[in-house]
Amino acid sequence: MAEIELKTAPADFRFPTTNQTRHCFTRYIEFHRCLSAKGENSGECEKFAKYYRSLCPGEWVDKWNEQRENGTFPGPL
Repeated sequence: MAEIELKTAPADFRFPTTNQTRHCFTRYIEFHRCLSAKGENSGECEKFAKYYRSLCPGEWVDKWNEQRENGTFPGPL
């Protein structure tokens, strides 16, 4: 049976406290900025996707995706 390795986002000096809300939001934005800069087919952005998926609750991501589609996302993309 293959061994499964679980990972989360690496420590980031910008987010020293235990509250990871801002860290989650920032990684989500970094992922979408990377896609905009490098294109949808670029594999270079996948690390940011892994980071935000490991930090953010799924409900938040669903809401943010919906807001991006509607043009109402509050973050700087």
